[in-house]
Order: sequence, then C-alpha cells, then structure tokens
Amino acid sequence: MTATPSAPPDPRMPAVAASASADAPSTPSVAASSIYAQAGNENFPVASRLLPRAVRADLMALYGFARLTDDIGDEADGDRLAQLDWLERELELSAAGSASHPVLRRLSATIAAHNLPLQPFRDLIAANRQDQHVRRYETFADLVGYCRLSANPVGRLVLGILDKATGGRVARSDDVCTGLQVVEHLQDVGEDFRRDRIYLPLADLRAEGCSEAELGGPGASPALQRVVAAEAARARRLLRSGGPLAASLPWRERVAVAAFAAGGLAALDAVEAVRFDVLAHRCRPRADRLVARLALLLASPSAPPAGGTPAGGTW
Repeated sequence: MTATPSAPPDPRMPAVAASASADAPSTPSVAASSIYAQAGNENFPVASRLLPRAVRADLMALYGFARLTDDIGDEADGDRLAQLDWLERELELSAAGSASHPVLRRLSATIAAHNLPLQPFRDLIAANRQDQHVRRYETFADLVGYCRLSANPVGRLVLGILDKATGGRVARSDDVCTGLQVVEHLQDVGEDFRRDRIYLPLADLRAEGCSEAELGGPGASPALQRVVAAEAARARRLLRSGGPLAASLPWRERVAVAAFAAGGLAALDAVEAVRFDVLAHRCRPRADRLVARLALLLASPSAPPAGGTPAGGTW
C-alpha cells in the first residue's frame, strides 16, 4: 500500500485529537508520526515481519486508528466526547475514501481492501466514550463486557485483515483480546488510579479487604497483590486460546497471531516475577520470556483446518 499524502488541517478536527504531543504543532501530520511511533512500546509485535508487506501496512493502519482513539479518550484536553464524535464522523468519511486526518486516510485503503465492517471501529470509539463516565466495574463479568468494546474488536479486525475471520476463530480471538486487555489493566493499575479509573473488579477488591486508596500507594499491599494474582490467573486462562487459534492458521499467520498471546503471557510472567507488586515495578515482557511463550504456543496441538468443523462442535 502506498503512503497516504499528508492533508491540510481540517477546521472540523479538534486540535488535540490531531496531536499526540502537547509540545508539537496541532497538525494531522504530527499526530500520525507520533501515533505510529508508539507501536514499539506495545506488549506484542504490532506487525510481524513474517507477514507480507501489504498485510503489515494494513495492521499498522488498524493500530493507528486504535491508538488515536485511545489517545483522544485518555489524553485529550477539552470535550473528549465531542472529539470522539468527530472521530466517528471521520471513520464514516474514511470508509467513503474522503477522510481528512492522515490516520483515517491511511485506514481507507485497508477498509476497502478487506471489506472490513465499521462496527468494530465504532465499538472502539464506544469504549472510549464509556471511559468518560464509567470509572469502576463491579464484577469481572462487567469488565469482560467492557472488553467486548475496548479490545475484542481489534482481534476481529486483525482476522479480517488476514482474511481468516471464521466463527470459531473469532471466539478464540475474543478470549485472547480480553486477556490482553486485562494484562494491560494490571500493568497500569497506578496510572489508571491517578486518572480516577479502576479496572480491577470492585467485588474482588472487597473480598480481599483492599481499599481503593491502596491502588495509589508506592507499592502493592498484600491485599492488592492477591487481587492482582487472581486477575492474572484469569488472564492466563483466556490467553491460552491463543494456541488453538494460531494452530488453525497457515504458518506465517500462525506465528504472528501466537505472538500476540505470547506478549501477554510474557507480561504476566513479569508481573508474577515481582510477586504481583505492579505499583513498585514496571512489568514489561522480557524478550527471552516472549520467545519461550511463543514456542509453547506454537507447540499447541493442531486445530481443525481453516473452515473445518470438529466432531461434536463448531470451531
């Protein structure tokens, strides 16, 4: 895919939404370069080198949209809901090939090339709208419901870009994406608390005798460590779906998709290594653990062939 030429600033576009840096000029080109530069800081490879160049470009276009959406929802000054409304209008223009922001202009070719539905993109925007007024989740089931908007759409779109979006794969992908979102919440407990957001289920905090104030301390209390350990175990179970999901794909896609789950598992290894004290430590996946986790996932038993149906159920 050829690079999308830069566009002049759109007077309809909120300036902060266009710029990911407070010190940079509020122009779309600055936003795009800053957004894509963040890809290297993720838990998992955003665009595996094993995949064809065109597929990597499409995955980066998807990443750019997801990153821009989160940056508006988490960082923008002013009326974030209005800026998210602007983004949804830009999404519609992107599907029509007439968006103004470079991230949405780049996304246009990806949507067209794979006939991607717009609903998963709208769900990502909806998750960030929800973040503006829902700052606590009572149960893990409630949190999973949020992940259906904030995380699962990304996996569905990745499968769409790979042209491998069968029903069984989508279900496995939802597990992996929810697990990855839970991992991210565990890594960011302190940061989220400072934003007045808590993504640890309140029922679990109460069960372990952990107050909300403990999430803002310099280190995790024993009660908070127990809560983090319980959520980490849930995330591990969800991420195990990465093995059979990857096993159902051709080898290039298999390695790339397994790497997503491996990144989350390696991050959980880092959380466990510091005894679940996610406040005193920056828990990022080590390269050796990522490779080890990837190898284990790739050794998972083979799944039914693409489009196949196992006896007694649907894949």
